[in-house]
Amino acid sequence: MRYQGRVTTWILDKGYGFITPNGGGPRVFVHRKDFEPARRPRVDELVTYELAIDEKKRHNAHSVQSVVVVRSRGMPAIGAIVTPTLAVMFFAFLLSAAAGGKLPWAAPAWYAVVSLVTFVVYRRDKAAATRGEWRTPEQTLHVLSLAGGWPGALIAQRWLRHKSTKTSFVVEFVVTVALNLAAVVWLQSGGGWEKLRSYFG
Repeated sequence: MRYQGRVTTWILDKGYGFITPNGGGPRVFVHRKDFEPARRPRVDELVTYELAIDEKKRHNAHSVQSVVVVRSRGMPAIGAIVTPTLAVMFFAFLLSAAAGGKLPWAAPAWYAVVSLVTFVVYRRDKAAATRGEWRTPEQTLHVLSLAGGWPGALIAQRWLRHKSTKTSFVVEFVVTVALNLAAVVWLQSGGGWEKLRSYFG
């Protein structure tokens, strides 16, 4: 039986890495020689493989083959268009609310800075995953999104193809976005910002 997953970690100098199965489950060890033909894979590469379990109950992949994703020529992936469009629309909303006096001008500036920081953190975590180094905790990524960095996280997930396939992470990410948006809506409607400012003096 063949399984499908993505190469999520590859340790270049040792010639091995790990595959995360589609649909969840424990990571699967894979060596360069187990690819057909033997080669160095790309991180986030979609593959199929046969599964074996060694005497230490470790999962190992054999007869690994790359899955070729065919797209129509001349048509960009819809995610590559929708993702930056959503981020631009959100910032346009922030600028409009600030211009109307419903939010301070510091609000769009804050989101821009935190989104940039979040994108950089995602990029570093992606590089760490490739090299098999220390990873940024998922909780840190969620805190950044909740603090207003979710537009940068959204773009990083699409453009860097990182943290976009793990179901539990995506669900938690959506929750942070929903909470952040709820806070923004409250602040800019019904005098929410004025109430908050008066509360803190």
